[in-house]
Amino acid sequence: MENKTTKIQVLGSGCPTCKKLFELTKQAVNELELKTEVEYIADIQKIIEMGVMQSPVLAINGKPAITGFLPDVKKIKEAIKKFI
Repeated sequence: MENKTTKIQVLGSGCPTCKKLFELTKQAVNELELKTEVEYIADIQKIIEMGVMQSPVLAINGKPAITGFLPDVKKIKEAIKKFI
């Protein structure tokens, strides 16, 4: 799959749900064979700057793609595909 995505981030408070989203997102990126690093950000200020009031947040190229819940790998892959 062609990779136009420049940045995939998981933002959260460091709670188990946020960390699980990070792990599932890395799995989704691997399954999609993207050469993109997944970054984990535990800075609440960054979430607020994004205009989101719920965590965890999956952001692709600086835009929130999934917020406030823990999706399965299939939903994460669908969200990534929308942005690439």
